Amino acid sequence: MVFALVALVVLALLGAVHRYVWRRFVGDTTAPGSRLRRAGTVAAFVLPLLSVGAMTSGRVGAPFWLQQVLAWPGFLWLACLLYLTLALLVGEVVRPVLLRILARRDAARAGAESGTSSGTPAETSGTPTEVPGETRPRTEELVKSGSAGVSAPSDAVARTASDAPGPVVEPEAEPASSTSAPAPAPHPSRRLFVSRVVGGAAAAAGLATVGYGAYGVLRGPSVRRITVPLAKLPRAAHGFRIAVVSDIHIGPILGRAHTRRIVDTINATSPDLVAVVGDLVDGSVADLGSAAEPLAALRARHGSYFVTGNHEYFSGAEQWIDHVRELGLVPLENARVEIAGFDLAGVNDIAGETEGQGPDFGSALGDRDRGRAAVLMAHQPVVIHDAVEHGVDLQLSGHTHGGQLWPGNLLAELANPTVAGLERYGDTQLFVSRGAGAWGPPVRVGAPSDITVVELASRQA
Repeated sequence: MVFALVALVVLALLGAVHRYVWRRFVGDTTAPGSRLRRAGTVAAFVLPLLSVGAMTSGRVGAPFWLQQVLAWPGFLWLACLLYLTLALLVGEVVRPVLLRILARRDAARAGAESGTSSGTPAETSGTPTEVPGETRPRTEELVKSGSAGVSAPSDAVARTASDAPGPVVEPEAEPASSTSAPAPAPHPSRRLFVSRVVGGAAAAAGLATVGYGAYGVLRGPSVRRITVPLAKLPRAAHGFRIAVVSDIHIGPILGRAHTRRIVDTINATSPDLVAVVGDLVDGSVADLGSAAEPLAALRARHGSYFVTGNHEYFSGAEQWIDHVRELGLVPLENARVEIAGFDLAGVNDIAGETEGQGPDFGSALGDRDRGRAAVLMAHQPVVIHDAVEHGVDLQLSGHTHGGQLWPGNLLAELANPTVAGLERYGDTQLFVSRGAGAWGPPVRVGAPSDITVVELASRQA
């Protein structure tokens, strides 16, 4: 019942947002019945359907080729919708300012034209101006003629006609020009003009943001380096380098080439150990097993290790654990191994609790020598308090994507103790990776993907 209510609220919100976007981009800028309006209206119905299909096709077991067909347009539209809406909301602030500026400009222009057309009294009267060299009749002569002055012109015309040798020909009226100037085209109203300017600017800003964010994901993650001092780390382990990668999200969009880029980037750092901290995949082994195969090429002196994330439990966690083992990675299922100078432990993700495979800190850390430094791989940062309780020195996590799409980081902060980077909780330090891939839209804004080389430092060195 609760899920149904939440789904209805989400659908109603999406419907309202699409209605708003349609009105600003289509309804306010196009003529009723025009091709552009019809195309925009069709898009307003088709694009959200593609988005729903992209989000649900994998869960309902649709063929993988159909998931791929729906994923690109469906997920990209969600990112476009977010940033187009944000740009339009900024435009709501700009819109009245532009209307006021244009209204003042038009009022000033109308006032200037009115003053020009009124002119001076001499210019608007019917009195002809004096031409040099031409003699004007004096006022006395006009008055002396009296009433006869009115008929004088007609008499003169009669005399002229009688004196003429032939018939009087009336002067023909000058024919009107056959090529009259075309009427000026009507200008769009101020409101229409402002709607088109604001809509065009919002579209450019929103689509450019999504394009840049998609380029960052498809280009591949960058490498970050941090140094983490551990009090219990012996001098012999000083400078030990762990390549931390999380949230690769191999799926319908990010496939084998994405995995290959990540493996090449990791190997270029020459790490001592690779830690894959969950959310490796978004799909089954049958669909994505070949896309994960480049992981077999990972190279590290002390091996590569893997813990599950919440998305593994949506994709068949047991099958994926077996598959990554076949590729040469070591799954740490509530277990630990001794590395030179410290213990490396890993726990299952809390999403596994629904399958009876949740995190078990007692099994992973309960009977260890607390005089040794401990590094814990745990997908979600929220288990940090369990890590503190069990004497962990450093927890490596992912899950948050750093927010992935700004302002998503604000929501991520509400659900996670740390969204990205290194923070301390008591005697335990927590490092959260932004991840190397992307979930949903293959777009990142304000949270670039990365692989982090964590260099352990001994205080005894």
